[in-house]
Amino acid sequence: MLVKWLCVSMFLSGSVYAKVLSDEPISPIPDINIEKPELVKLGERLFHDARFSSDQTVSCASCHLLSQGGVDGKKVSTGVGSRQGQLNAPTVFNSSLNFRQFWDGRAKDLFEQIDGPIHNQVEMDFNWQRVVRVVTQDERYKRLFNKSYQDGVTIKNIKLAIVAFEESLLTPNSRFDLYLLGDENALSSDEKQGYKYFKKYGCSSCHQGVAVGANMYQKLGVMSDYPFSSRGAKNSSLGRFNITGNEIDKYVFKVPSLRNVAKTAPYLHDGSKATLTEVVEIMMEYQLDIPVRDGDVQLIVKFLKTLTGEYQGNPL
Repeated sequence: MLVKWLCVSMFLSGSVYAKVLSDEPISPIPDINIEKPELVKLGERLFHDARFSSDQTVSCASCHLLSQGGVDGKKVSTGVGSRQGQLNAPTVFNSSLNFRQFWDGRAKDLFEQIDGPIHNQVEMDFNWQRVVRVVTQDERYKRLFNKSYQDGVTIKNIKLAIVAFEESLLTPNSRFDLYLLGDENALSSDEKQGYKYFKKYGCSSCHQGVAVGANMYQKLGVMSDYPFSSRGAKNSSLGRFNITGNEIDKYVFKVPSLRNVAKTAPYLHDGSKATLTEVVEIMMEYQLDIPVRDGDVQLIVKFLKTLTGEYQGNPL
């Protein structure tokens, strides 16, 4: 990885270090050190280049706007020719923390994930040979690639540059991270109570770790059948089943990260829920079988809003 994680113990001391190493289910995002900034810049340019789509209107950034929490704010994204996708675009921020990529986990890492939108006829409807042609015909790109790679422009090098940029999209220093690192004043009493409920009710059984999720699969509708709009033939709501064909994988999805979740509406795999309140209520009913108490829900929502971090030193 081009992003070097800085050891937490280097800048923590005494009781603060003990707090981080306690039994808390969530870990703070450490600061990062970008080893090859020129490669990240190259990847950023590629990420925003709409020439890698069949009608030259769609780039990676079209569905993952850095100014909007790494998403496009739509239920489903729009690809070439105004074609509509079937799934809600997840945030690109902190995507390197995901244990798999896509809602159904069909890509093992970011390098593999890039193939999806490039080849998808609804999204970019392109191919790597055409991408290479665009890049090699751009003199600035050629100079940048020759500077970063001995073998210049190749499919692998294009993908590695994009991955380098995506790996840089970490968002440390959320108020909740500061709280974990020992700042008791980083959260209000309501936000602290919301975190207690988040743990008490079992939300943290699926949403934990540094990404606050994104490290396991889970069925939507564990305790009772979730009311999907369609339960019939192959469709996006079948989740992992569309990849494995195993009945046990029906309605199973990668658990999303809750990092910056207040900035990434709408929610769920189909973008069907507009607010965090709705989603928390759904989780309590269908995942946890807990009576929905509005006061508790609102406290959990207040906690979730503390998970908004910073990008390049600025709040999202």
